[in-house]
Amino acid sequence: MTVTTAPYSSLVTEQLYIGGWREGTSERTATDTNPFNDETIATIRQASREDVDAAYETAQAAQVGWAALAPKKRAQILNKAADWIEENRAAVVALIRAESGSTAIKANIETGLAIGSLREAATFPTRITGQILPSNTPGKTNYVFREPLGVVGVISPWNFPFTLSMRSVAPALGCGNAVVLKPASDTPLTGGLLLATIFEAAGLPEGVLNVVVGAGSEIGDHFVEHRIPRLISFTGSTPVGKGVGRAAVGGEHMKKVSLELGGNAPLVVLDDADMEQAVGGATLGKFLHQGQICMSVNRIIVQAPVYDEFVAAYAERVKTLAYGDQLDDATVVGPLVNDSQVKSVTAKIEQARAEGAREVVAGPIEGRVIAPHVFADVTPDMEIFREEIFGPVVGIVKAEDEAHALELANDTEFGLASAVYTRDLARGMRFARGVEAGMTHVNDITVNDEAHVMFGGEKNSGLGRFNGEWAIEEFTTDHWVGVAPGEAQFPF
Repeated sequence: MTVTTAPYSSLVTEQLYIGGWREGTSERTATDTNPFNDETIATIRQASREDVDAAYETAQAAQVGWAALAPKKRAQILNKAADWIEENRAAVVALIRAESGSTAIKANIETGLAIGSLREAATFPTRITGQILPSNTPGKTNYVFREPLGVVGVISPWNFPFTLSMRSVAPALGCGNAVVLKPASDTPLTGGLLLATIFEAAGLPEGVLNVVVGAGSEIGDHFVEHRIPRLISFTGSTPVGKGVGRAAVGGEHMKKVSLELGGNAPLVVLDDADMEQAVGGATLGKFLHQGQICMSVNRIIVQAPVYDEFVAAYAERVKTLAYGDQLDDATVVGPLVNDSQVKSVTAKIEQARAEGAREVVAGPIEGRVIAPHVFADVTPDMEIFREEIFGPVVGIVKAEDEAHALELANDTEFGLASAVYTRDLARGMRFARGVEAGMTHVNDITVNDEAHVMFGGEKNSGLGRFNGEWAIEEFTTDHWVGVAPGEAQFPF
């Protein structure tokens, strides 16, 4: 295996994982690199359509035995996987940092979230319940069993690859399903092959988890449209997610779909907010992982009486953020993941300038590192207000009053995460209930995820829910079994 940093060299293998480690059969080879300096981390022969077939068929064959395993034994394997991460945490964090451009704080948060997903999913085997319902037929009993779906296909993104793969894989396994995982091309190790290493070490039976690394142009459609998976769990952009949904539901083999898509998260500062808390929350919520999070603060909406005070204080705080090499522990803003993202974010900066937004914080663009940029006096007709940025750039908008702030917060096609700052908790709760989003936090940042609490969005931010009992519902299906005594008299 070719690696450049010793701490994680034993964590992954440069092969696919289909009932065990094997070479891909595509003509394509993927070179996995550090986004800051382009150093090679690994080289992987990619998956072909035939490899996808093999992965799904292997999963289907293994799923029956996995579902039949005693709940206690399935829970033990999931907990062993979490134990393995805790024991190898330093190496896992090092790999996340190198491959995905993550700073130390982000990589540690991500590792903790993955462990939390596993611990929560380990409770699922004994939390899955059914119902017994009366019948209008004398002597008959209606049972509704909650059964595993069978095989789940998971497509994960590059921004939080370890967490967002585990968030689907762990509950799917906990509910008795087998899984085929396709990680993002920019993060095939932390989003895919690392999970194979972990579950293999934890004693997961061969074939229950399979990982295929491949180009979307070669295997993407086939992965979604395949006859075997009963659900496709996709996390990524809204345009791609819409295509996945159409293919999954409208194709020859209909299946369920769970979509966690883009966002345009508003952070609202009302006129009675604790200014220090609001500035701190807006800074962390925007610049954690360079703003490459679906829940990142995308718009800061500030009520007029405190607007100028906030803009000045926020600009001063942001100017102190260190940017550069993500492997330097002092770095807060590291590199974007690839050149395409750099081009996209740079274009948004130029467009904000062209549309007349006032630039209060700016800095250089060096390689894939974009220094933090802050624009004030943003208006709803500007692109920086309407589009997801996915980079270290943010716009500040002035709201006339509380009602106008709510109107601005809801003026978007997205509805994932949001936040509001106020000293009046009743006011904050009232405002939060009016936001058209799946998740709203009072006096906290927009970036929040707890393994036992519902996660998901409204509008064009997705379909379905992750975490806790909501994940159990996503990754299982209801089966009505009616049992009659066999004494009925039939009219014909």
